[in-house]
Amino acid sequence: MGNLVGSWRFKEPSTVEECDSTWGSDSESDEPTAEDDSGMSDSVSPAESERAAGHSGDAALQLTDSPESAPKMKRSFYAARDLYKYRHSYPNFRKSRQPNEYRNLRFYMNKIPLVPDGIYIEEILSKWRGDYDKLEHNHTYIQWLFPLREQGLNFYAHELTQEEIKEFQSTREAKRRFLAAYSMMLDFYGVKLLDKSGNVARAPNWQERFQHLNESHHNYLRITRILKSLGELGYEAFKAPLVRLFLEESLCSSTLPNMQHSVLEYFVYTIRLPATRRRLLRFARKHYRPAHAFLWGPPSKKGACSSSGGGGVGGGSSGIRAPAPTPEHHRRGEENTASSRINVSSHDAIMCQDLVGGGIKGFPDLGSYEAGLPGQLMLVSGRRERSEFS
Repeated sequence: MGNLVGSWRFKEPSTVEECDSTWGSDSESDEPTAEDDSGMSDSVSPAESERAAGHSGDAALQLTDSPESAPKMKRSFYAARDLYKYRHSYPNFRKSRQPNEYRNLRFYMNKIPLVPDGIYIEEILSKWRGDYDKLEHNHTYIQWLFPLREQGLNFYAHELTQEEIKEFQSTREAKRRFLAAYSMMLDFYGVKLLDKSGNVARAPNWQERFQHLNESHHNYLRITRILKSLGELGYEAFKAPLVRLFLEESLCSSTLPNMQHSVLEYFVYTIRLPATRRRLLRFARKHYRPAHAFLWGPPSKKGACSSSGGGGVGGGSSGIRAPAPTPEHHRRGEENTASSRINVSSHDAIMCQDLVGGGIKGFPDLGSYEAGLPGQLMLVSGRRERSEFS
């Protein structure tokens, strides 16, 4: 009997619909209360306030409403499966037989450097902030700064383990540096961390950085990794404010039009609570153009007219035209992942192409990474996660 239990494997989903249960428990009544602790609301956001103050003229090229002008699109199964595994805590994960060396924690304790560059976390946080060329062109640090329980393309970086996660969450120094690394990357993207709840807004340098981010598609892969790592290390509530900001910028302001597909297909689905995802997707559906091409639900009800005022289309539906542009890196990466024999995440597989070719409220001085640490948000156990998160 023991052998049978030991060899049992979780049956992985085989369709986008099986991967995405966002709308499985859809209820309008869950909206006012379910999102109270996520930092989200339908009230005016910092980005929207800026636009109202006179920044609307900074918007980039508007996306067309003409279905004929854009390619046919459908949901990516490889993206949906990758994020399903993440949200469900890697159900078929096999524990390594190698001794747990806690290399990610030791890196954040400044005891070992990242490999292969030989740089310590203290040097990165003190000297790299604001060095946008280095942050853009160096491709080895991101796996160390934002570790995951999956292998990335820097094979010198080590996967997180459950034991290491628990130890990391109880180590104040490591958490302080982790938040400083998060703030550094937000600054690189033109975003500012406002408080210890994870709320964000445009940084003073947002125009220059958004222009760069709009054309730097490999950074969308980095952002997905950052969002995943936030959830692994106890900062799940930090995700929704950042995803909401990127939805506003890509859909409402058109300052990041090229990011639109990545936000909807990847960023939203790093969030574990279905109610939070529904709230974000309802916001996105209001502003998505053309409205009939919205692929991310809610699914059409039987007998309902498919053309009724901006109704959503079920996830995975084909033959739907969506607005361009969309990051070509994602599509090429999906093809590479499908045929790859290397056990890396679908997002990091895309990175192969690149490898080959001010003070915060609640933090005394995050700019010099000597900040106080916000209250930690504990991760739920694997069993509870599978019952409440999907």
